[in-house]
Amino acid sequence: MKEPGPEAAGARTRSRTRRAILSAAASVLGRDYHATLADIADAAGVGRTTLHRYFSDRTGLISAAIEDSIAAIDESVAAAAIDQGSPIEAMRRLVTAMVAVGDRLVFLFGDPRVLEGRGAAKTPEPLDDPVLTLIKRGQAEGAFDPDVTPAWIQRVLWSLVYTAYQDAEACGLPRHGIVSTVIRTLENGIHTSNPEHRQA
Repeated sequence: MKEPGPEAAGARTRSRTRRAILSAAASVLGRDYHATLADIADAAGVGRTTLHRYFSDRTGLISAAIEDSIAAIDESVAAAAIDQGSPIEAMRRLVTAMVAVGDRLVFLFGDPRVLEGRGAAKTPEPLDDPVLTLIKRGQAEGAFDPDVTPAWIQRVLWSLVYTAYQDAEACGLPRHGIVSTVIRTLENGIHTSNPEHRQA
């Protein structure tokens, strides 16, 4: 197999570095909007000089991180193939996909300053169409509660994923248990299955 030339290898290295910086930016800024470029460079494993070669200022970096995060969420949801299989199975795959990009969700929607000044046309809701379609299909097939709106179910889903990902440690929830806990709460609510604890 022919080895890639220096130009191709260099392009791949630059692409990996850029992705690492954008991923680090989303993760760091999602936890602390006031984090410095030095904090982001450290998280990405690069020096500040390297970071500045890719992004000359904080505004440009945040803008690129927003676009990259929206793309990452779209790709994760698309890979979950939520238009296939039963609605319950598709919803479980969706939860798994959303948790996988939880840092991107927290970054985009955790602090209103991130999307401040960006119109709806520039910042579409990345999950709206496919998720609402799934929810409506689930309601039509009797898998999801038909007496609440699809938008309500979507917001409950988003809130559970967001809270679980952001506050897992504070709630005593291990990272590896986020997906199963979100699915369990989404499907069962907070009531117990023990009949002794149910009221007539």
